[in-house]
Amino acid sequence: MGKKRVPDLYRAPFPLYCIKVDPKTGLVITAGGGGASKTGIKNAVHFLDLQLVGERQYSASLLHSHDTDTRATMNVAVGDGLIAAGQDGTCCLMRVKHSAQKEGGTPAANHGKNVEQGSARRRAGKGDKGGQEGTAAPGATSDMKNDTAHITVTGLAEVQSDLNPQDPLQKVVRFSPDLSLLLTGGTDGHIRVWELPSLKKRFDFKAHEGEIEDLDMSPGNKHLVTVGRDFACSVWSGNQLAMVLKWHETLACVLEKTYRYMACRFGKVEDQKEALRLYTVQIPHKRDRKPPPCYLTKWDGKSFLPMLTAPCGTEVISCLAVSDSGTFLGLGTVTGSVAIYIAFSLQKLYYVQESHGIVVTDLAFLPDSLKGKNIKGNNETAMLSVAVDSRCQVHAVPNRRSFPIWLVLFFCGLLLVGVVLLLQYLFPGFI
Repeated sequence: MGKKRVPDLYRAPFPLYCIKVDPKTGLVITAGGGGASKTGIKNAVHFLDLQLVGERQYSASLLHSHDTDTRATMNVAVGDGLIAAGQDGTCCLMRVKHSAQKEGGTPAANHGKNVEQGSARRRAGKGDKGGQEGTAAPGATSDMKNDTAHITVTGLAEVQSDLNPQDPLQKVVRFSPDLSLLLTGGTDGHIRVWELPSLKKRFDFKAHEGEIEDLDMSPGNKHLVTVGRDFACSVWSGNQLAMVLKWHETLACVLEKTYRYMACRFGKVEDQKEALRLYTVQIPHKRDRKPPPCYLTKWDGKSFLPMLTAPCGTEVISCLAVSDSGTFLGLGTVTGSVAIYIAFSLQKLYYVQESHGIVVTDLAFLPDSLKGKNIKGNNETAMLSVAVDSRCQVHAVPNRRSFPIWLVLFFCGLLLVGVVLLLQYLFPGFI
């Protein structure tokens, strides 16, 4: 724990705002940009191939860069070959096809019918003169692989997802767990629910006064949880308000409206198939000279009763992630620090102070398992982080040492024999 150097997995030529991992293929999708400003900073979505090197180390290769013209992608959702990207006040739905083959072959998709294609795979951040914007640090050289990856990105539809008359901005986007719905929230305080893949609007309702900070939907599309800057964390059934959560009642020392909710995520419970948890992050509403702690709260994901609240440091939290199994929580901060917590106890397991040195914008755990591919190696968990500093890092937690069960039983037996012998010595005739 503490300050230590985390090597960069990948560095983009633009600020990074979001990162996701395709749960089926393991493809890493990260995006960002400089927006409409005429600074020459690109706006793009990058597709990375992540590989395990040895038992614990990782490397990444840039497969393809999808140019987004003058609009930076601020948030994305990924699922079943679809990407929903928040760009200004709109949501763009894209289909992605990924295929790889050995060099020398000629895939059918390579005959000019694709909207965009990636060129030969190369090491992440190492540029060539082919015009793709995967530039790296000065002096870097090209490192070509012996196989060719093809990424096809096709635009399907685009909708106006935020109607703020002054500065429309989509703040968050999610697919429903069954991938039948797309959910968006923005600065106008409205939640909009769209049917997939048609993007026909199903619901449009005012959920909060002011900006939407986060949202998530429970399995079976039963409940939608939303977080706003108006201090509220609301639970919805369809477009009807079911309840408002009040985390401050779990701590007597916390007054109402001294903190606001920042993020919410549903998570599974390991080895309990029917159980569900909701995790929320609360941050101070006002900055003090002596900063108060931020808090994590764990809720029962069905009754929405609070189960546990714990402080998570005085650095202001900027993003939250939950691992696939629900075992780990990831936190990023506005000062660039990254932490991993144990979901059951809300205890800190991993922490790197100012790993990025500037606000961490998004986090994504690697899938616990991929078909035919070991992506975790000898790590208990691994998480990706991105920040405004254009860097992508991987934070791996090695498997904690554990004794074989036979060794534990052996020592228990020795302990039992020792206790009996001690009692026999102290109390002759005990046995």
